[in-house]
Amino acid sequence: MNRKQITYPTNYPSDCTDDQWEFCAPYLCLMTEDAAQRRHCLRGVFNALRYLVKTGCPWRYLPSDLPPFSIVYQQAERWVQSGVFEAMADDLRKLIRALDQRNLNPSAMIVDGRTIQSMPESGPRAGYDGYKRKKGSKVHVAVDTLGNLLAVVVTPANEQERHQVGELCDQVQEACGQSVQISYADQGYTGDEAREQCEQRGIELIVVKLPKMEGEKKFVLLPKRWVVERSFAWLNRFRRLARDYERMADHLAGYHWVAAIMLALNSLLP
Repeated sequence: MNRKQITYPTNYPSDCTDDQWEFCAPYLCLMTEDAAQRRHCLRGVFNALRYLVKTGCPWRYLPSDLPPFSIVYQQAERWVQSGVFEAMADDLRKLIRALDQRNLNPSAMIVDGRTIQSMPESGPRAGYDGYKRKKGSKVHVAVDTLGNLLAVVVTPANEQERHQVGELCDQVQEACGQSVQISYADQGYTGDEAREQCEQRGIELIVVKLPKMEGEKKFVLLPKRWVVERSFAWLNRFRRLARDYERMADHLAGYHWVAAIMLALNSLLP
C-alpha cells in the first residue's frame, strides 16, 4: 500500500512557477507517481535543488519546509546520472533560438574554461593552476552565440584548456546534430593539438587574440569571446558554483546545467 505523498508550498524566489514546472515535469519523472519510493512530491524536491544551487547552502542546512536533504541528494544523483538536465537545457536552448528567429542548432560555438577554488570535499581531485595561482577544479564550457550552454567538462585545475577541446566538441556535436562548424577561443587554445582535435570533428578553430597595445594595459572587448565570459558571469551568480563544493566532478557539471536551466526558464517563462 502506497503512503500518502507529501507536498510542499512554493515559498522561495528560486522555486519554479506553475508554467515552469509544467515544462520541467516530463523530464524529471523517472518513476510513476504511485511508486512506493515517491513519498515526497517531485516539485518540492526540484525546488529544493534549485534553492541549493542558487544559495549555495550546505545540504544539511536546507530549510525545514523543503524535503529532507537525503531525499533531495538521492534524487539529484538520479537526475545527474540520467542526463535529464542536459536534455532539458538542450530543448530550452532550441526554444530560445527559435524565438530569436535562428536555426535550432547553432553553427558556431565559443569555448573557454575557468578555475574555481577547491573545498575540503573536492580537495582529493583538485589541481593547481599556476597561471591563476589557485588550487581547485577547472570548468570547461562551450556556449552558442546567444550564451546558451552546450557542453560542460570538469577537470583538475592543472589541466590545459587545449587538452579538453576534443571532449567539448564531441558533446556539442552530439547535442547539436553535427551542425557546429566554427569554434571561437582565446589564446589558451593556440597550437596544433587543439586545432587538430577540432578539425577531426569538422570544426574550424578560430583563436581570437588580444590586440597589441603599447603602454598601460586596459580591458578590451573581444569579438565573439565576450559571450562566454558573460555566460560565466551569469553562472557565477549561483553561489553553489562560486567554489567547488562537490565530492564528485559529475555533480559540479550537473549543477552547472541546473543553473543554465534556471536562467533559460526565467527568460522564457518569468
